[in-house]
Amino acid sequence: MRSTYMVPLWTIVRIWLGVQWLTAGWGKAFGNFDATGYLNGAIAKASGENPIVKGWYAGFLEGFALPNVELFNFLVAWGEVAVGLGLILGAFTTVALYAGAFMNLNFLLAGTISTNPILLTVAFVLLGMGTAAYAWGTDRFMIPWMKKYVNEAFNREEKMTT
Repeated sequence: MRSTYMVPLWTIVRIWLGVQWLTAGWGKAFGNFDATGYLNGAIAKASGENPIVKGWYAGFLEGFALPNVELFNFLVAWGEVAVGLGLILGAFTTVALYAGAFMNLNFLLAGTISTNPILLTVAFVLLGMGTAAYAWGTDRFMIPWMKKYVNEAFNREEKMTT
């Protein structure tokens, strides 16, 4: 599954996932996105005979997310755009996959099913594929460059002996 023969498949899957995130975030980032209604709806799902949202998560939404809704409006909209761009370009792919999975998990905890289980599963599959998921992306060039830069910048012993 991680062989070089599978790289084209994982690249297509990664780009598909990125397009899903970018599409979801674009309208929010450049529109009049307000998560207040969504948060209130999620909080309401924590009551009743068969609550969908756990009480502790509703408490987080009510006590932290709702009072800071402007921050969450920004984080959700631009987080989705950043995850989408990262996956499409193959830039910081692992970070983008973890960030996307974290957002999917939070959407699920808030009681929104939609495509979240599919996107979360695809993110986990791509994380499991390791370098095969970003072999055809900018990470292929960025990661070796960043390793070299960090080694040169922080390798003080070698600098002192030369």
